[in-house]
Amino acid sequence: MIQHQQPTPTPSHPPAIDVHGLTKSFAGKRVVDGLDLRVERGAIYGFLGPNGSGKTTSIRMLCGLLTADSGEGTCLGLDVRRQSAQIKAQVGYMTQKFTWWEDLTIEENLRFAARMHGIARAPRVIEGALERLGLAQRRRQLAGELSGGWKQRLALAACLLHQPKLLLLDEPTAGVDPKARRDFWAEIHALAREGLTVLVSTHYMDEAERCHRLAYINAGRLLAEGTPAQILARVGLSTFAIHGVPGAAVAELKALAGVEQVVPFGLRLHVSGTDSRVLADSVGAFGHRHQLTWEPVDATLEDAFIALMRGGHG
Repeated sequence: MIQHQQPTPTPSHPPAIDVHGLTKSFAGKRVVDGLDLRVERGAIYGFLGPNGSGKTTSIRMLCGLLTADSGEGTCLGLDVRRQSAQIKAQVGYMTQKFTWWEDLTIEENLRFAARMHGIARAPRVIEGALERLGLAQRRRQLAGELSGGWKQRLALAACLLHQPKLLLLDEPTAGVDPKARRDFWAEIHALAREGLTVLVSTHYMDEAERCHRLAYINAGRLLAEGTPAQILARVGLSTFAIHGVPGAAVAELKALAGVEQVVPFGLRLHVSGTDSRVLADSVGAFGHRHQLTWEPVDATLEDAFIALMRGGHG
């Protein structure tokens, strides 16, 4: 698992976000229910959860993009319910879908973004963004001609022009190739080291591991929060990898005592449960019975979040 040094809070640097009991309903349905959260400045904070779980609504309330029905707290030292306009002015928001003008060049799109933000000395700021994101040599290329990775760089550059203190990324690397994803995350960590706080919604487990801390939300409630290692410890899964399980035996495996989930990982199955002794006995007997090989392995974040999604640890 990738480990990254976490920001250290100090009296002179209060948390970027500190909220309690945030609640939001739409058409009588409670989408977020009593969210408590603290995010240090310079942290990369990941939000995970199934579709419709309330994670995007939570992020938007934290950033001042949506007003909570109840609850209280601060974002960047400002009241999340009463000073949302001031908060929004300090937020950069990058959506999953590319929303810039495809019939404009990279540079023209950044000029447009600079005008929207009323940026003084815009040419200098734009030039800095082009250089930082590696876009300078492509400045005259139409945005519609760019690959997914280059569109991503343009979108990030536009988000950073007004020097936000908080960056919101909603599924930022969907449809982007692995190298572009790696380059993107390297830049996000560089920005965090400079003091930018990042909230990111993602479904990719390798990206979750790149975050300093994570929150897992389901049905509007925060089920788990902490570093990747802390979440794994809280869920408390024991996991075995079993090799070469015949298809006809998978149902038998799932029905064994102590087995709470069976997940394919390449040519092997990850078999997990919270009662380590019972699970070990069941897997051992199953392996001997079918003449298979197996060994204990570290549980992954994917194992943990599947367990959380199934409601066994909330």
